[in-house]
Amino acid sequence: DTRPLPPWYDSSKNGIMICWGIYSVPSYGNEWFWNAWQSTHNPNYVKFMEDNFKPNFTYQDFAAEFTAEFYNPDEWARMFAASGARYTVFVAKHHEGYTMWPSTFSWNWNSVDVGPRRDLFGDLAKAIRSTAPHIHVGVYHSLFEWYNPLYLEDKSQQYMSNNFVTRKTLPELYELVNNYHPEVIWSDGDWEAEDWYWNSTIFFAW
Repeated sequence: DTRPLPPWYDSSKNGIMICWGIYSVPSYGNEWFWNAWQSTHNPNYVKFMEDNFKPNFTYQDFAAEFTAEFYNPDEWARMFAASGARYTVFVAKHHEGYTMWPSTFSWNWNSVDVGPRRDLFGDLAKAIRSTAPHIHVGVYHSLFEWYNPLYLEDKSQQYMSNNFVTRKTLPELYELVNNYHPEVIWSDGDWEAEDWYWNSTIFFAW
């Protein structure tokens, strides 16, 4: 709390948040697609799947169809610059757990192992820094994952265990900072547990 707010952040009134991922394949509803379909069983989502996909189709099956074949991060960077934006926040992992970078801690559920076969966040960060270096690169990262067995086990223990945090959440955050040097971390998905479960202050201090 004693650290001053970076002057660029206070003066940069326009930014762009990029919410893009496997949920873009069905392109129905929003990034909460998997939860609405499988957890709350929203009838609209259930009917959408019944009408458009074969029986036993899983959310994971969308990953192979997430090809990003038209993705041109240099073009994105030029468009961001033309818009007047001064920072970006890229959703590198939403609550589904799929990482948009080749995370060591998300084996076979990341953009290099399945889907586009490329580092989507890394390519954009590189493009922005080379094409529009006045734009600050930020990242969104979900702390929790809806269906991760480690998280569900911690939750069943009333968060008295934190294997998910020590083996998944924090290692991913360290990886993002060390490999990509974001200037903003938009952290989300904390509301089911207290800050002590997430080791938030330990990460801040680091």
